[in-house]
Amino acid sequence: MRSTNLSRLFLAVAAGLTLAGCGAATTSSGTGTQRAATGVRVLWMGDSIAGAQAPALEAALKAAGVAFKNAASDGGGNVVAGDHEVTAMAARETWQTLQENLASFRPTVIVYQITTYDWGTPRQQLSAYRKLSRTAEDAGAELVLVSAPPFKIDDFYKPHENAIRSAPAMAAKAAHGRYLDASALWGSDYAAAKAQRAKDGIHSCQQGSAAFATWFAKQLGELAGFTPAAPAVWATGPWTGDDRFAKLGCG
Repeated sequence: MRSTNLSRLFLAVAAGLTLAGCGAATTSSGTGTQRAATGVRVLWMGDSIAGAQAPALEAALKAAGVAFKNAASDGGGNVVAGDHEVTAMAARETWQTLQENLASFRPTVIVYQITTYDWGTPRQQLSAYRKLSRTAEDAGAELVLVSAPPFKIDDFYKPHENAIRSAPAMAAKAAHGRYLDASALWGSDYAAAKAQRAKDGIHSCQQGSAAFATWFAKQLGELAGFTPAAPAVWATGPWTGDDRFAKLGCG
């Protein structure tokens, strides 16, 4: 989530976390092959919280025949520029990258997970989310907005706590019925076991990422018209060895 430009490095989390309750990585047909393409193409946007979820989400969606591109950024990823120099710079980069991905990947669904950098007034947030909705519509894609998991409001975030708190309501207002409240999965307390946060109180390791991918694939399948693959198909696949988990100190 925070890059060196934002004076934050990944904090180590406990090693040895393993995926629980997941079977072998085979398809429901037992062939081990990916399902036929559904025609759904998902562009995934957000900050490094979304980045840590992306390997599991990619595995889950591809197992369901959904094309996936991870456009999450470890150093921002926000669409709300606000009045802060760093977030304004990151937002410019996000919008530029989005245009590039619209041209090259041609998504049918754009999913934006609210970032921890969507700082700004409620009006600025609403304006940015509505702009994202119009951008998706102009590209022939559906926009789905999803709330971030609960995370630790430390000294870095404390000055921006009001903006962090107001962003979900503004996203819901702009989403025209396509807003997903992830508290149904995580709850609202980052320190609770249900939230499955790493020791930094922010990111998820493999198990939490798999839990999110399972929940989100079900929600997105209902919106986009595809059947999610069972976790046994994908949850113990190669994605669990992604470098980002090693950087987080995940087992």
